[in-house]
Amino acid sequence: MRRAQSPVKGSPPAQTLTTRANAALSQLQSLLPSSSNDEESPITIIRLSAPIISSASSSSDAPAARTSDISNTSLTPSGPTPSSLEADLLHYKELFSKLRFSYVEQVTKEKFIRAIVGDPPLIVTPQENAELEDSNKIAKAELKALKNEVADMVKDLESRGRELATKYEQVKVETVKLKELPAKIEHLERDISRLKREQQVAEGSKAELNLPLAKTLQLVGEKKRQMQELDRQLEQLRNQTPRKRKEMERLQGEVAGLEQKRVNATAAAKEAKRRKEDKGGRGGVDELEARGRWYRGSEAVLRGVLDIQG
Repeated sequence: MRRAQSPVKGSPPAQTLTTRANAALSQLQSLLPSSSNDEESPITIIRLSAPIISSASSSSDAPAARTSDISNTSLTPSGPTPSSLEADLLHYKELFSKLRFSYVEQVTKEKFIRAIVGDPPLIVTPQENAELEDSNKIAKAELKALKNEVADMVKDLESRGRELATKYEQVKVETVKLKELPAKIEHLERDISRLKREQQVAEGSKAELNLPLAKTLQLVGEKKRQMQELDRQLEQLRNQTPRKRKEMERLQGEVAGLEQKRVNATAAAKEAKRRKEDKGGRGGVDELEARGRWYRGSEAVLRGVLDIQG
C-alpha cells in the first residue's frame, strides 16, 4: 500500500494549475456562442418554433388558410413552451388522422364512380380482390413495422433529449464552478506558500524534524526505551506508596506525641522560670529546668533526624 503524498511537497507548480484553469475556461467560453447575435443563443434545444412560425406567416397571406385556436395561442411573440408544443403536436395528429380518413374516403368514392360510369365499365374478379387483399395485408404489416420503428425512434430521441438537458444543466453548474476555480487556486497557492515557509521555520528550529529515516527510527527507539524506563520507575514508586504512606502516618503520630510533650515541657519551663525568679535569682538548677534542657536537646535531635523545619 502506497503512502499518501504530502499536499505541500507533492503539489504541482502554481503557474501550471492557474494556466490550465484559465485555458479550460477560455476553451469553454469559445464554445459558447456570442449573445450579441440574435440568431445565436447559448446552448439550447433546437428552436422548434422557427419553422412553425415561418409556415404560419407564409400561409397567412392565403384567404382560405385555416388555423386552429390551439395553434394560434402557441404562435405568440414570446415563443412556444414545451406544454404548448405538446398540445400542438396532439392537435396536428388529430387533424392528420381526420384528413387521411377523408382523403381515403374521397379517393375510394372517385374510383368507384369512375369504375361504374366508365366505358367499358371496370369489372373486378374475385381473384383480383383476393390478390389485392393479400397485397394490402403485406403493406399493412410493413406499415405497422415502420410505425413501430418510428415510435422506437421517437422514444430514443426523447430519452436523448432528456439526457442532453440534464447534461446541459450540469455543464452550466460546472461552468460557474470553473469560473470560480482560478480565484480558489490562487488562494490555495498562497496557503501552500505559507505552509512551506512555516515548515522551513519549524525544520530550522528543530533539527530532529529534519533527520533522515534511519536516524529518525533510531531516535524513536531511544525515546521508547526512555519511556519504558520511566514507566518501570513509576511502577516501583507506586508499589512503594502504601509502605511510605504507613511510615508517614507512624511518623505523624510520633510527631504529634512529641509536639504534646513539647507543649508540656514549655509550660513546665515557664513554671520553673517563674519559681526561679521568685527565689530571687539564687544559684542552682532545679529538677524541672534540667528536664526542660533534656527535652530541648531531644527535640533538636529528632528535628535533625526527621528533617523538620520550624
